[in-house]
Amino acid sequence: MSRTKGRGRFGIVDVGSNSVRLVVYAAAERNPVLVFNEKVMAGLGRSLASTGRLDPKGIARALDALRRFMALRDQIGVETLVVAATAAVRDAEDGPEFLEKAERICGFKIDLLSGVDEARFAAQGVLSGIPEADGLVGDLGGGSLELVPVSGGKAGPGATLPLGPLRLIDLAHGSLAEAEAVVDRALGEQTWAKEHQSKRLYAVGGVWRNLARIHMAQRNYPIHVLHQYVIPAREASEISRVIEKLGPKSLAQIPDVSERRVEALPFGALVLDKLIGALKAKEVVISAYGLREGILFDRLDKKEQAKDPLIAGCHDLAGRLARFPQHGDEFFKWTEPLFADDVLAETPQEARLRHAACILADIGWYVHPDYRAHYAMTQILLAPFSGVDHPGRLFLARVGYHRHEGRGEPELLGNLSGFITEREHERALVIGLALRLAFTLSGATMGMLPRTRFDVTKSGVTLVVPKKYEALIGEIVSKRLSALARALGRKSDIRIGK
Repeated sequence: MSRTKGRGRFGIVDVGSNSVRLVVYAAAERNPVLVFNEKVMAGLGRSLASTGRLDPKGIARALDALRRFMALRDQIGVETLVVAATAAVRDAEDGPEFLEKAERICGFKIDLLSGVDEARFAAQGVLSGIPEADGLVGDLGGGSLELVPVSGGKAGPGATLPLGPLRLIDLAHGSLAEAEAVVDRALGEQTWAKEHQSKRLYAVGGVWRNLARIHMAQRNYPIHVLHQYVIPAREASEISRVIEKLGPKSLAQIPDVSERRVEALPFGALVLDKLIGALKAKEVVISAYGLREGILFDRLDKKEQAKDPLIAGCHDLAGRLARFPQHGDEFFKWTEPLFADDVLAETPQEARLRHAACILADIGWYVHPDYRAHYAMTQILLAPFSGVDHPGRLFLARVGYHRHEGRGEPELLGNLSGFITEREHERALVIGLALRLAFTLSGATMGMLPRTRFDVTKSGVTLVVPKKYEALIGEIVSKRLSALARALGRKSDIRIGK
């Protein structure tokens, strides 16, 4: 696939075994921002296992969907559009015939992905959203399961197995007992997977996301963000076995289950349970990034690919909501003395989160003052960031709260003490109070802060301000400096420099 040079809207149509989906991103960039998303449950692969051919009704629905998506491409103004077909079209006897009809509708050639390509893009998508991923990617589509090892930012050779829920339903005539034998046999043949046991399983696919939603609801989990949601392997297996035993009527009554997933869910749960057992996986990590994001990432140039996805995402959000998006870099350098080795020493990962927090410092400015703290917190909790786990997201949200509210506990999500450590609570408070001081001191303007600095000793925090800015030192500045110093267990002072 060629590199994408344009900065206009970028679209992907994923012609899968179960669904045909159009996603449109604001641009092909490191932090892909979704602007449109539509899915049609066509069921192309519904009868593939028994007939070797695509489902006739599925063909009609898929072609109708493509006609609409081509019209939407023009309506939305998509600059670059990729259409990719996967397992069902690849494996069906009449796949070439379907492709010919589909390409006449699209007006260009459709990318028919091989099993190797499908696995590679799925793994690349996970790595683009979770760069530190170390374990095995499992991407469950309607017709196939892709398994790919990932480590050190790279994907290894994997495998494509015919274990998608639609194919299993057809192969096993709707019987979970028969499907279990099929899954056991297919996984037992993957001797290479033993090399990746006792690691994390990165789960991709709509059926598995539905399982995660059910688990969230059971735990009354406060962050309804699926990306990088972690489920202990034992709990994932337990919930999978419960789902396997429920009939369609019972499944349809579960609020967090999509009606369109009811038929496939028990079979997807069976595959997950068996895969966890075969891998002796320690955790299941949900990835909202998969094949489509992998295709997009492959289109980026090397410079864009090398960017940190979290920092890129924070810059994007600040660019939309902050007065001076460039403020973040000033704040990051200005707060460095507070996190020196002999003060609040930080790891490279902690410094990265501080950088992200500084970029997001002003996203609540336009909201009524009484609501800024909770607005900033909510924006950060729900923003479409990647490259950050849930504890990191909560940490950033707490910084956003303290930056506007000072000390205190946010009531929005209740007690969060079990989600981040006491050290992280302390760091979030210090960063938030420092940013609160920064905006007061500078009048929320650019260029002034770099001319001031902190001198931090074992007993005190001194703010050094040039003589030309002496008049900016007032009661509120002194008060907020004092609050910052107290959070560090020190006394505050102000010194006027040259």
